[in-house]
Amino acid sequence: MFPADLTSFLDLIRQHGNVAYSFIFSYAAGHSLLLALFAGYAAHSGALDPGTLVAVCWSGSFTGDVVRFWIGRRYGVRLLQRFPRFERLVQTVVRLADRHYVWMNLFHRFPNGIRGLAGFAYGMSRLPWSTFLALNFVAAGLWSGAVVAAGYAFGEFSEKSINDASSGAGVVMLIAFLGLSWLLSRKLEQIVERY
Repeated sequence: MFPADLTSFLDLIRQHGNVAYSFIFSYAAGHSLLLALFAGYAAHSGALDPGTLVAVCWSGSFTGDVVRFWIGRRYGVRLLQRFPRFERLVQTVVRLADRHYVWMNLFHRFPNGIRGLAGFAYGMSRLPWSTFLALNFVAAGLWSGAVVAAGYAFGEFSEKSINDASSGAGVVMLIAFLGLSWLLSRKLEQIVERY
């Protein structure tokens, strides 16, 4: 039975930490932001270990982009021929990666729409493997630390603001925080698409 309130959900995470870390690793490999933010919140509540959480997000994010880079390098042209609707966005990211590969690697994890295609597009760009691996390692660490810390800080804020984190106000604040994070990532995505 799925927990009905936030406290029960955090207790479930606490009881099944290894499963939660595995899920977070998989999610960080393919997506970004929202789950890592919530995981940071869960770390503040004691359901997850903050250091382990950053390491899991870091390794998942790094691994996911390495796999996408390899796919882009090996199969990129053929895949774009099969899925032409992605070509415009991928070619935009390839151009950005060729010109601004440091900045792109550092920030591509934040806008949701570009995250899934960025590693793939880097593989199609002129970016060498060694440069990509080094930048990806640093960027995955920065992203993991920043996002987990933001979720953790939100946990501190909500704890100070609201005595009972399982109250309706606590849940509303968490949803508002995740929604605002999603809106900001969409805005970053729109800025990149205009480029």
